[in-house]
Parts: sequence; C-alpha cells; structure tokens
Amino acid sequence: MSAQKDRWVSSLVFLLFCACSIPRSRSASLQQEPSPQHYFSGLEAGKTSLAFFTPSVSLGTQPFLEQIENSAEALQDYGISVVKVNCPKEDVSRYCGKENALRKAFLFRGHRLIREFPTDALFGVNSIVANVLFALLFNEVKYVETLADFENVENVLKGKSNMVFAYVPATGTAEHRAVMEAAFVYGTIHQFVLTTEAALLKAISHDDPNVSSAWLLFCHCQRVTDPGQPCRRTALAQPLTLLNIHRHLKLMGAPLVTEVAEDPEKISTVHLQLGLPLVFILSQKETYEADRRTAEFVAWQILGKAGVALLSRDLVHLNVLHRSNVALKTPDEGMPIQYLVLEDTDEVITLVEDKNKVKQIQEDEQEEEEDEDEKENNNQDIQDDQVVEAVSRDKKRELPLDQILVLTEENFHSSLPEAAQTIVLFYASWEAVSLAVLRSYCEVASHLKGTPGVLLSRVNCWDWPGLCSQENVTQFPTIRIYKEGQQSVTYGGMWGAEELRSFILLSQVSCPLKLATMDEAEGYLRGEFPSELSSHHHTSLLGVFSTATSEAREAFEEAGNILSGHVRMGMYFEDDALALSQKYSVSPPALLLARSGGRSVEGITLSKHSVQDMVQMIRYELLDIFPEITVPNLPRYLQLGKPFLILFSAGDISQVESKEMLKLAKGRPHQQFVACWLNLKKTPVGHGILRTYFSTTPSLPVLLWVNLHAGGQVFKFPSEQPITEMNILSWLEKLQAGLEIPSSTLSDEDWKPPLPAYDFLQMMEHPVPELSPHPGDTLAQHPPKSPGEDTAGGDTATREEPSRESTTEEVGSPGRDLRGTAPRLAARDKQGKRHSEL
Repeated sequence: MSAQKDRWVSSLVFLLFCACSIPRSRSASLQQEPSPQHYFSGLEAGKTSLAFFTPSVSLGTQPFLEQIENSAEALQDYGISVVKVNCPKEDVSRYCGKENALRKAFLFRGHRLIREFPTDALFGVNSIVANVLFALLFNEVKYVETLADFENVENVLKGKSNMVFAYVPATGTAEHRAVMEAAFVYGTIHQFVLTTEAALLKAISHDDPNVSSAWLLFCHCQRVTDPGQPCRRTALAQPLTLLNIHRHLKLMGAPLVTEVAEDPEKISTVHLQLGLPLVFILSQKETYEADRRTAEFVAWQILGKAGVALLSRDLVHLNVLHRSNVALKTPDEGMPIQYLVLEDTDEVITLVEDKNKVKQIQEDEQEEEEDEDEKENNNQDIQDDQVVEAVSRDKKRELPLDQILVLTEENFHSSLPEAAQTIVLFYASWEAVSLAVLRSYCEVASHLKGTPGVLLSRVNCWDWPGLCSQENVTQFPTIRIYKEGQQSVTYGGMWGAEELRSFILLSQVSCPLKLATMDEAEGYLRGEFPSELSSHHHTSLLGVFSTATSEAREAFEEAGNILSGHVRMGMYFEDDALALSQKYSVSPPALLLARSGGRSVEGITLSKHSVQDMVQMIRYELLDIFPEITVPNLPRYLQLGKPFLILFSAGDISQVESKEMLKLAKGRPHQQFVACWLNLKKTPVGHGILRTYFSTTPSLPVLLWVNLHAGGQVFKFPSEQPITEMNILSWLEKLQAGLEIPSSTLSDEDWKPPLPAYDFLQMMEHPVPELSPHPGDTLAQHPPKSPGEDTAGGDTATREEPSRESTTEEVGSPGRDLRGTAPRLAARDKQGKRHSEL
C-alpha cells in the first residue's frame, strides 16, 4: 500500500513539473466575473479560489494585478482558481468598498472565507503561491517558534510518523514556496513543520548554521521506540528547491539497507535511479548480524549521498578476491563494479564523498601486493622471527576453516551448549603466533571430525574485542574448553597439533576419574580405559585413598582439576583401597603409576598433602625415565634445572645403547641429572645444537654432558669407548673430579633476537571513545605467549570464570569496523600481512 502511495506521489510531482513548464495564455488561467453577485452565485462546495475585487481600471498600470495574474498559472496546478471580480461603481459592499479595493485578496473554499491577504504580502508569484498554500495547508503544516514547540511536535510523532522541518529566513520566498508545494504533495505522508526563527534553527543544529539560507531537515521519528530517544535528522545538502526536496524525500523513504541475493550488476535501487552510487557491504553467514549493524551504521552516515546494500557471499558467487569487503556501483552506464578492501567505515564515507578515492585505494592495494611479493621473495633470509617467517612463507596455503565454527557476539553464548565440550580458540588475525596456532587447530579439527560431543570453534578478537574482553582473554592465542555447568579450562601447553588433540581428548573425562570397584581400578592399571582415553598412550596414574586420608584425597582432586587435559588420572577410595595398595607394597595415600600399557606398575607413597606439592610430584613422576627429547617436551626437562646427559643419534638408538642408558637412568645417580637422547631425523634442530657446541658436526652417535644452568660447559664422552653403564659412570666420576676438559663452553649472554620485538600496543592507534561501536570494546592486549611458555610448568591448565556481563547497548549498537570479510581492522593502522584464508 505504501509503495503504491509512493508511486502515486512521484507521478503527481512529475505532472506538477510538467504542468509548470507548459506555457499558457493569461486568459486560460485568470477568470473574470462581472460582479460580486455573479461570483458568489457560481461558487461550488470544496472548490478553492483566490479572488480580488477591483473597479474597472487598466490592468497594465497595476503591478499587483500583474503578479496575481501571473500566479494564476501556478495556482491552477493545485486546483486553485484565480478570479478577478469587477466591482460596479455603485457597489460599496465589504469586498468592493474603498478600503478593500486593490488592497486585499481573499481565499475562499466554497462560500467559506479561509483567509484574506494584504496586497503588500503578495509581492510576487513566489509569495502568492507560498502564502496561499500555507493558508490552505494550515492543518498539514505546523508553524513553530520555540524549541519547546518543536520538541512537542517531535514527541507526538515518535513511533508514528516522520517530520519534515523547514527553516526559511522569511515567508514569501522561493524556498518558502518550494516547501509549501512539497507539503501539498507529501503532507499526508509526513508532518511538515515550518519556522522563520533563526534562534530555533541554531538550537536544534549541532553546528553553527547559516541563518541567512533556508534549511530542511528530515526527522526520522517513525523509527523511534523509546520516547526519551531523539529523532535522527538528515539535512538536505542541496539548495531548497521543489525538485531537490522531492529527491530528498524519495531517498529518505527508501529502505535504509537493501539485502541483495543476486548478481550486483543486475541490482537497481532508487539511489542509482536518482544518480547516486550504491555501496555493497560484503557479508557472510557467520557474521551476518554484525555486518547488518555495520551496514546500517554506514547507511546512516551517508544517507542522502549514497545507498547501502548487504551482499551475502553465501548466496551469490563472486569471482573476486576473498578479502574484498566493500563494492561500489556508480550510476554511470558501462562502469564496472569496483571491489575494494577497506579497513573501517570512515573509508566508506570518504569513498562516497571523494570520487577520486576509488582510484587511490586501488593504487594503494596494488602497491601493497607488490611490496608483499617483494618482501616474500627478497627478505625471508633476514626475518628474525621464525614464527612470522613461517607464516609469511606459507600464507597462500588454504586452510580447512569450514570445519571450525566461527563464533561472534551474536552466537557465542548460544553455541556453547550445543556440544558436551566446546573448544574455543581466541586469536588475532594479524598476529603471527595466532596464525601458526590456527594451522595446528585446523589439523586437530580434521582429526576430530565426527567425534561425538566435541565442537571446535574460533573467535577473532580483532573483530570481537568486546566478546574477548568479557571472557577475560588478555593474550593471543588462548584456547579454552567450555562445559555446561563447569568453569572453563584454559590450555597452557605446547601449540603442536598432537598436544592440542591430546588435551582435548583427555578433557572429555573427569580428572581424576573416580573408579567404583576393585575390578575397575585394576582394569584401569592394565590399560582398560573409557573410549575417550583409549588413544592416549602415556603413563596412567591412579590415586589410592582410604577413608582416613580425606585431606590427601581432596588435594589430589584439586591437583586433578589443575592438570585436567594433560594427565590421565584415576582415583580409588573405597573400603578395600588398602588391599589394592598393598599389592604394590604401599599404603594409602599412594600413587600407582602404570607404564608401558600396564606391564609395570610402580607404587609411591604420598608424603606431602598440599596441592602445590602434589602437582609438582605428579609432573615429576610422569616424566619418562630415559626420554627422547623433542621440541614440545624440552621445556619440561629444562624446568628441572639439572644437567643433561644426552645421546645424539642419527636415527633410533640401538637396543644395546638403549639398555645401557636405561640402566644408568634407573640407578641411584639419575636423581642428579637428566639422561635422555635426541633423534636428529625426527628433531633436525639438533644439527644446529651440535654446530653450536662444536665447529663441525661430530660423528654420531655422540654422548654429551651439558650443564646449561651452571657454567654452560659441554663435555664429550670419549668416542673410542663403547657406551656402557660402567664406562659412563667412570667418565662422570672424572667430570666431578675436574679431570676432564670441556669441549666447549656456551656464552653466558642472553639469547635474544637480532631485532627488537614489535610493540603492537604502541603501534595501534587509540580508538576514539565517542565513535567506539561498543562501549567496552577496548581489549587489553599482552605480548603473545610463546608456544612453550607456562605459568607453573609446561602443561598447566588454569581455570577461570568468564565474565558474562553484557549490556544492551553493547549488543545493539552499530559497529564501525567492517566485519564479515577479512581483513576487518577497526580504524587502525595496517600492521601485518593480510591472510586470505582468514
């Protein structure tokens, strides 16, 4: 119905323009009546006429009569006839008396007098048409003088209708006429309000307006739902003419944002029809709500200057760069749509206001791509950060991100209960470690695809800083596991795919797992686990407690909470716990360690009952006796602070060497050092370690004593001697006696990167508070956590209670950053490589 009315209004305005442009003779517009009696007898109900009464004089000598006669053509377009009534000499009635002759004009509707005008107020065609329509539209156009009058009208209209507010410096001008003519057409759709008070215009304007010029504001009161909320106002930027007013009202009546589900080349909106550009915000399903708010925010900023459409990538196949997030369609025929990469909404506004901006952006993008290619080809050898180098070198590799659910402010809390265990990766799309971890995370998603009760998801904190702030995420990357009714668990281990997968699988079951019967406990020690733990091949640990050891049992349970996801722990505290522990020569409270799939079980009495001591003890006892050193597990052994007795091998060590080293590690001296080995084929970084120790790589295998924590001396076991327990012990005695000369000594200087680290907080532009899309969206960022960095150890899992505070304003306010496509950087300087897969 509204669309039909809109078309009817447009047609009427078009006809009015056409009618105004058709030349007509004076006789066709001006009617003449021989006497007042004849004029009044011919009046019809509902018909409007402007009459002036004059004696029989020459019209050519009267300027007023000329203007009245000229206005007849314009007034006739509005159904108002202009009538010249001749007054006989003997007529001295009200209208033909001397005091009225040629001094007043009278506006009638039927026989009812609406208003009389002094002739000095009708000084031209514009003043005549403006004043006549103003009198005729007395109920449709309200005149206000004060701010209180204006606000009263505005409050009445809120939630009901829109308002067209016009300021004209004086009545009777061309601008006054244009407003009245527009009100004649649109008065049934919008409430028109007129003023000539300059003080009122200043009171409702944010800037200092030029009161010598006419102004028109469209007040969007119909959208207002809260009486205390002001109506948005959009000013007419062009001169106040009837054509410009009609154009402005057409734009104000168009949808704020048009949703597009077809080829944008085929789209035509009222903006394009009126010669304005159309801006497309490229969206995707996961971030639709945020993209919708962003599109609405942009639409309000450029309302009247351009249109805004929301284009879904999921519904329309676009053969453009995936990182493009904005498209511009101009009304010029034959001009292709320009697809651009913009960083914030300010650039969209500039794009509309500055026609040269499109060319500049495209040139900048081309230069940036050329710079990236040049850096990729020429500068990889001087990259000081190996993580950044790896990410940059492999940036074009497509990642299977479709297996990972994208979480936003809209779906975060509703998605958590969808699975028994929801894993969330909080990352920043510009940060190298985050991107490296994202690759491992994708590998984990591929391995765990179809695993019941497990949902892998991700949150880009660069797009959703408010959400990450609510969840107390203060460093990137962060991985958390959410379970309904429980506190979230934060992952604190290494970032490799295998470590992440193990953490997720172990987190599926309680830690510690409570066993109800002796058979269950013994089956647990033999390696009979729940299906979730069956793929975890590390040492299993069982705590055995009697009813009298409640303090130790509670500490063990709390230790299990801390180590959840990293350790396979069980607990048995039934009446026959004593009988179970005595099988392994210990008494409750005790730990039973099942190594090698339950082939050997070791019993350890718990002498310390504090949580911290128990966590430390469990970590230590779970270390392998003769471990193979790898990049992921090296931090665990370095934390012991002991010298390394390490055997470097070109592959797997022989059974003889393994047997001898294992005997040595199990002996009494093993408490004093870490006996271990390193496979150079599996851990090629060992070659670099050996080159640091020696000028050339020695023949393999080679056994070394390295004390990184005291002196940094490196001793080499004599290569001519076979590697046996007795030979090694004899050699170690000589070392302690100071009879051996070190092969090399490591520098005591700190190992630092050749270049200082980037201070991202210093590089980032501080957001302007009044323009921030979400009041709480300032995320406190900390330096990225290195893959091996832990708080209390290599696999500490800390638990935090996420903050759930969220205000309505945060959820509903429009965003300024361009979310929905990558990259989406919110009004900040460019800081890193763009990654198309994000």
